[in-house]
Amino acid sequence: MPGLDALGALSVLKDKASGIFRSNVRYEEFEMPHKNLQDVQPTLGYAKGEGLPRSPESPPEPERPPLRHIDKYIAPECPCLSKRYTIAMLTCAGFIISFGMRCNMGMAKLKIFGEPTKTHHHGNHSHPDEPKEDDDEVHFNWSVGMESAVDSSFFWGYLVTQVPGGFLASKYPANRVFGTAIACSSFLNLLVPGATMLHPMAVILVRVLQGLVEGVTYPACHGIWRYWAPPLERSRLATIAFCGSYAGVVVGMPLSGMLIASFSWQAPFYFYGVVGLLWYLVWLWLSFERPSKHPTISGRELMYIEQSIGTTTQAALPTIATTPWRAFFTSMPVYAIIVANFCRSWNFYLLVLFQASYLLHNFHLQIEETGFIGALPHLLMTVIVPCGGLLADHIRKKGIMSTTNVRKIFNCGGFGMEAVFFIVVAYARSAFTATLALTFGVAFSGFAISGFNVNHLDIAPRYASILMGMSNGIGTIAGLICPIAIDYITYNQTHESWKHVFLLAATVHFIGVTFYAIYASGELQPWAEPESEEKKPWDPLEGAKPQWDPMESAITSPPEKLPPTNPFAQPAPTNPFKAQMLNYGSMDQGPGGQFGYSNHIMTEAVQPESKDSYMHDPQAY
Repeated sequence: MPGLDALGALSVLKDKASGIFRSNVRYEEFEMPHKNLQDVQPTLGYAKGEGLPRSPESPPEPERPPLRHIDKYIAPECPCLSKRYTIAMLTCAGFIISFGMRCNMGMAKLKIFGEPTKTHHHGNHSHPDEPKEDDDEVHFNWSVGMESAVDSSFFWGYLVTQVPGGFLASKYPANRVFGTAIACSSFLNLLVPGATMLHPMAVILVRVLQGLVEGVTYPACHGIWRYWAPPLERSRLATIAFCGSYAGVVVGMPLSGMLIASFSWQAPFYFYGVVGLLWYLVWLWLSFERPSKHPTISGRELMYIEQSIGTTTQAALPTIATTPWRAFFTSMPVYAIIVANFCRSWNFYLLVLFQASYLLHNFHLQIEETGFIGALPHLLMTVIVPCGGLLADHIRKKGIMSTTNVRKIFNCGGFGMEAVFFIVVAYARSAFTATLALTFGVAFSGFAISGFNVNHLDIAPRYASILMGMSNGIGTIAGLICPIAIDYITYNQTHESWKHVFLLAATVHFIGVTFYAIYASGELQPWAEPESEEKKPWDPLEGAKPQWDPMESAITSPPEKLPPTNPFAQPAPTNPFKAQMLNYGSMDQGPGGQFGYSNHIMTEAVQPESKDSYMHDPQAY
């Protein structure tokens, strides 16, 4: 039948243009036993809530990579979770392990150096300023300066690999970079007890190496979402992953304390090291670089993700030479993210490192009490961060606000409220008031994660991992400066000095709020588009035709080249040689369906150039 032959040619043309189905799609997969046009035409649309064409038979499946040996026995999937949310939960678990390891040394020091005011276990009383002569303690006679060097050594390495981590996540599969970093850090964690027994310089060396490998985790995480996060799910997927950093502190401190109390000071290092290596095995089994490389992903989820992201992931990966460094350093939205990250890091490290000391010296709480109270704000933030991501995506999906306004309101509102509560803390005269203000302040700051921390993917998804490395590197500098400044301010440990600390923290946040409110953006930046995207299709009136590109030809072929007997042919546009430009971001609600298919040609406009609406049907998946 001529009509069915035309339908087969049209289907193959669509497959070439979309880049989702491979060349092994057969014509007979599209042959349908319909006798008239009314029976055939509805199959070209999309069913409500479906990501695949309607057909009496099952739709053609994309070409999948071969199953690995383990996949033949256990499918790489988690029950009740889609593949992209499986990646999010595993990434969250990786961050829990990563930040839990950072709590090990701080808790172990309470045991190996003892408490100066307590007596010996053998019944001998010591001077209050002398350390307790414990079996674990006789090997450690570190000076105060050496202790500070050990504490900060992790950040020396962590700062170095932030930007290189972004390039590693661009050049190599980001999921492998992230998993390998956690695995290497877990292995190094197993070496810390032995290094501690040798010499403090050995501990510094191990912790510097830990910082080096963990410095790539945040950039690699953004590299993962470059392929896996649909635009209208970026906030929720990213915040699910990032809340693991706060949950890691909540779990790490009490768990390390219990392990030390039940076994020895070495126990948390061995525990987290083994758990991290076991997590890596699960990560290798369940994580894949991109949806098209997952052997068991459903056709619906694959099409939903790839059609939502559009052609962003098809461009060549950036290198040092092709990265628009000049555009980075002249873009105010980039500076807005960097300033916000610095302000957030300043106050995060302030609470992690000095909150217990503040409660101890101002309100004379017990060490055990300060530990549990210190974990309370981070526990609440662990819940607030993913909830904020869901709310941000909901507002954007419903079109209530543009992405730019959502990012500004969440970021500035979160930072602004935390700054207000820090002022309350500065003038608090009771432990209850201070604790309540700290808890609410940190809880509000959880909404800011849906602002600046996801903003990299909005303005430049192609360079998100590199931008994350830059902004997180600047944030690490805040982590190095903050302890020095606060140690200087609180030298005498007076209430007045701690008031200045929290007033300074509030000022830092107000500066960040002002800068981000003025310069932040949620729009795709012009310099973030690859060069191939910026070229216009060939127009015979403008000059010679460029070198032939088979992919471009499949997209921009004039309608009159299709078989003249095609019953679905639509009137040709005024200029048939003009094709719609491909952009980044989301999907086009074209006249032929939810993903932009039409009856004569497929265009894939994925984000309007001057708008911030993604035009995504919330019921598409």
